Amino acid sequence: MSWDHKHLLVTGGAGFMGSAFIRYVLGRGNFTGHITNLDLLTYAGNLENVESVSRDERYSFCHGDIGDRILLENIHQARPIGAIIHFAAETHVDRSIEAPTPFVTTNILGTYNLLEFVRAYPKIHFHHISTDEVYGTLGKTGRFDEDSPYRPNSPYSASKASSDHFVRAYHKTYGLKTTLSHASNNYGPGQYPEKLIPLMITRALKKKALPVYGAGENVREWLYVEDHAQAVWTILNEGKSGEVYNVGGESEMSNLSLLHLLLEVIEEEKGEKGLKELISFVPDRPGHDFRYALEGTKMEALGYKPRWGLREGLKATVNAQLKALT
Repeated sequence: MSWDHKHLLVTGGAGFMGSAFIRYVLGRGNFTGHITNLDLLTYAGNLENVESVSRDERYSFCHGDIGDRILLENIHQARPIGAIIHFAAETHVDRSIEAPTPFVTTNILGTYNLLEFVRAYPKIHFHHISTDEVYGTLGKTGRFDEDSPYRPNSPYSASKASSDHFVRAYHKTYGLKTTLSHASNNYGPGQYPEKLIPLMITRALKKKALPVYGAGENVREWLYVEDHAQAVWTILNEGKSGEVYNVGGESEMSNLSLLHLLLEVIEEEKGEKGLKELISFVPDRPGHDFRYALEGTKMEALGYKPRWGLREGLKATVNAQLKALT
């Protein structure tokens, strides 16, 4: 797919996934363009995530809102944008249940504003980051492919589904150059501690109870964040405009089994025992999808395959969190 490699605008680039993408691209010796990181620095954004690239002459940070059209115009006039990689989003399911409004504002209206901006500059390629949760839930077998129908079951997944539809519609109606990817559950160093894996690591290290929804039987597919970054870069360069791509991690496991594996890794790295005794089962949350799993054939055709196994990725995540505490 052709796009102007001179300037990438990454929204939400101080967040967990966006910062991993920025580090991945700048870590490639053959990238000679520039990355602008546009981030409002809400609760989950942290400039420490991009500290390692902050002095790179190919990188600049812009504090601002994706809903600010004047700011977008100023960024483009200063250095014409070749592609927008749209990571910025509210992503926590429990928060969406408690307070849906920010999810509508950021995920739907924010995406709409970016698409309207791109409509004024149709040479810009727009890549939208989405989630497997838009597809709803699976039973014990089967996988979602790119043609699976949408059945979102939480305010979070509904907001992402809506933004996905806007991306598709703007491609079909206005001819915008777009791609869209649905990723499975990301994990890795630097993730905000409200998410399952960093939350469990933090609580286990403090010997606090480890709450598990229901019986812990819900199944998720886990994707190391660096693999996700690789996948997005692959789509941007090898994908086809108007297409949708599912990005899985090929590491499917129930929440309880994942927690057992995570605790084994912590015990190995810390030389401790007995952490499984901290597990506490709590009432299930409303609309809790049973299982997600993604069919990855379309990404494989682009030459992508995840590099990180689950145990290896968990070990790297645990060690990074232990290092941060010292």
